[in-house]
Amino acid sequence: MKDVVLLILILFVSGCSSTPLAVRHSVESQKTGANHVYVASHGWHTGFIIPAPQLQGAIPELKQRFDDVAYIEIGWGDKGFYQAKKITAGLTVRAIFWPTEAVIHCVAIPTDPEDFFSTSDVERLCLSDGELSSLIRFISESFSRDHHGNVKPSKNGLYGDSQFYKGVGDYHLMNTCNKWTAKGLESAGMDISPTFKLSAGSVMDYIRGSQAVRDAVGRNRP
Repeated sequence: MKDVVLLILILFVSGCSSTPLAVRHSVESQKTGANHVYVASHGWHTGFIIPAPQLQGAIPELKQRFDDVAYIEIGWGDKGFYQAKKITAGLTVRAIFWPTEAVIHCVAIPTDPEDFFSTSDVERLCLSDGELSSLIRFISESFSRDHHGNVKPSKNGLYGDSQFYKGVGDYHLMNTCNKWTAKGLESAGMDISPTFKLSAGSVMDYIRGSQAVRDAVGRNRP
């Protein structure tokens, strides 16, 4: 009986909205651009660390909120789970098995991201201007906006100089924070299928594998 209920739940959330959607990118990423973007894994959760000037150019409210800063970390996730001061079993089950509102977490990163998150798993990507532009468009479209087109701030963030904003889409078993990160990578032109990139490990393993292929190709070129 439990297996039947679980199957029904999985089928139910699979049919729910999977927004925000990846941005279509016509050229496959070469991963050799001059723009340094980072993907950070903090255990279960992954997110992007984007050069602040480019991100704030697309989302001016982040300039007003964080002023001059080197980078901004962006993460998308479940409203209740993400903002909770204490994680409970009830919050975890609800976040996984029932579609819930999404929020975006933004953190000011004043220095090199690999130093700032020295205890986390951080991978660097080298994107072209076009690839970065597509990724930022995906991130921008992940923010919920009011009727004036402005992003909607919510609670104060979890750590450092940070802020929550209302997000687009619902969080559920088949639409996790890590799938959101995978959609961002796809938006940047990377050859990734977000469908089953539901865990932080699956996203970080893809990036490391992709980087290894790039390095091997580079070494074998005449």
